[in-house]
Amino acid sequence: MRPAQFVKYVNIKVFIYFLIAVTALYTLVFTCYYNFKDDGYILADWLINYQDGGFKRRGLSGSFFFLVQDLTGLSLNYIVYFFQFIIISGFFWLYAKLIRYKMTDLLYLSLLLSSIGFVGLLNTVTYVGKKEFIVFLLFTWFTYLLDKGKLTRYREYIFCAALFVTTLLHEVVLFYVPYFAIALYLKTGKFEYKRYLKYFLSVGIPTLLILLLGKNVNEGMSLQILANRGVHPVYGIFYWNINERDYIIEHKSEYVLYLISLLFSIFHLGYYLKFLNNRKVLSILLIGAFLFSLPLFYLAIDWGRWMYIHMMMMIVLFALLLKESRSAYGFERIVINKKFYITLAIIIFSLIYRVEMSGKGFTFQGILYRVCIAPLELLNKM
Repeated sequence: MRPAQFVKYVNIKVFIYFLIAVTALYTLVFTCYYNFKDDGYILADWLINYQDGGFKRRGLSGSFFFLVQDLTGLSLNYIVYFFQFIIISGFFWLYAKLIRYKMTDLLYLSLLLSSIGFVGLLNTVTYVGKKEFIVFLLFTWFTYLLDKGKLTRYREYIFCAALFVTTLLHEVVLFYVPYFAIALYLKTGKFEYKRYLKYFLSVGIPTLLILLLGKNVNEGMSLQILANRGVHPVYGIFYWNINERDYIIEHKSEYVLYLISLLFSIFHLGYYLKFLNNRKVLSILLIGAFLFSLPLFYLAIDWGRWMYIHMMMMIVLFALLLKESRSAYGFERIVINKKFYITLAIIIFSLIYRVEMSGKGFTFQGILYRVCIAPLELLNKM
């Protein structure tokens, strides 16, 4: 069978379902692994609390989990993982529902295979179990309701309340709230500034309270409080005393590599937008969303993480623009032409390189290296 005939029968939708399942399983397994070894970032970030010093950024989750532990007597590791499991599973399930009756194509699949998309989770294990999955879940649910015409005014206010609470769990939501406004624009086709304002206020007010009244993440007793509750992190956020701006400057030779990943991602997204209607307005809005997040890149060292969140939000956002399908397995058949070859080249390159959360912004240790080469290197060492 010739390649042109073979690719006609490649079901893009089935492959996307498979990728969702693999990524979800991988994320849940490694989140569990890091939780039960008392990881100082993936577990401990959920255990920042108000008991040590009072009101602070991210402290709501820890105080909530302490309350649950007091009521149930269960280990914090189990309690936190239960909620992580619900949040992470909920995101992947809702995303699958969002695209279920959509016509997906090879170019849309290429977004998921981006080194800072779904494949980013497989490339960089430290992306798992983070609080941004709450943002992914909220935005996917929001987009799903928009797509189905079920986002009532009452539900909009529920989302605003959820965004307010989520900001108290992790302030990162502030920098990605423009995607909610962009999704509304894509659905309605008009700018509704008053409608958008309540979303920005929902994250802006708690952020302002944190800036004005917030204490340090660790006021001196956090580790003792956790130890008394059976958790013993030996590194991580409670030990963090690095000036992040100085760190970036000192490691500028590594951080400059993020420019390579960023430029390739811009090319990738630009090529995707080329085939969309009203792409000029959408391009401006997406640039605006990225510029809105620039303070993150100045304040914190996890540049790969910030890029990864942007790509995940856009993957969900672009699902709004996919054509409707009567079948859950509907996809656009692959045609061998110039678009196919460019998309294929994008996919291959995406699988070759890797973007670390912080540090090296570009290495040739992508999923192909990790699957095909790294095991052989390990065997040779053994």
